[in-house]
Amino acid sequence: MDGFVLIDKAKGVSSFFVVRVLRRIFGVRRVGHGGTLDPLATGLLVVGVGKATKSLNQFLGCDKEYKVTGHFGFVSETYDEEGPVSESLPAGEKKKLEALFEDDCQKIKDVIKEKFIGEILQMPPKFSALKVGGQRAYDLARKGLEVKLEPRKIFVQEFKIMKIEYPKISFRIKCGSGTYIRSLIHDLGQVLGVGAYVERLRRTKIGDLDVENAMKIEDVEKLFREGKSEIFLREVK
Repeated sequence: MDGFVLIDKAKGVSSFFVVRVLRRIFGVRRVGHGGTLDPLATGLLVVGVGKATKSLNQFLGCDKEYKVTGHFGFVSETYDEEGPVSESLPAGEKKKLEALFEDDCQKIKDVIKEKFIGEILQMPPKFSALKVGGQRAYDLARKGLEVKLEPRKIFVQEFKIMKIEYPKISFRIKCGSGTYIRSLIHDLGQVLGVGAYVERLRRTKIGDLDVENAMKIEDVEKLFREGKSEIFLREVK
């Protein structure tokens, strides 16, 4: 087998778990993914099989699109619901948060336009797969050790409010490679002075590839067992 498989990753499993399962299903070792997705996130994961693993790098530099829900008024050590999550505002300051949701969140839109669009510097989360001194940052963070990371230049093309449900806001974000959506939401909460963390995250596009054309692992396995690999396996170009 040689080709790409578009997987709609489920919540709660790692990207490598998907690779491991597909290795078992297909009975081949040469399986890899073209850009990791957090375990708590869902959505598009490009998986290469056989000779296609040599071409996975083409997806690493592609622009990405996400749908994300931020929960405001709370903070999380991991910047997402894995937590621990805690309230970031004293009871007497809740009106500060309520004020941000007035006028269709216009104040939040203004801050996004001013500080979060275009080329910006972003500090990656310490709970990330980045390597620090040969070790994964999240391994150091879980041990309570200091994690020294450097800010990186990223590009945000779109950061648009799609739905408002106080104290939550759903966004569509289009960004360049290397962007941490968790950090975007956390940093937005910090700039606004109310705190925020990612409650839900879904990757919808990688370059021209859309999650609408992806499949769940169990559906891929079913088609493979039925000898219908041509339905999900894309050719290497």
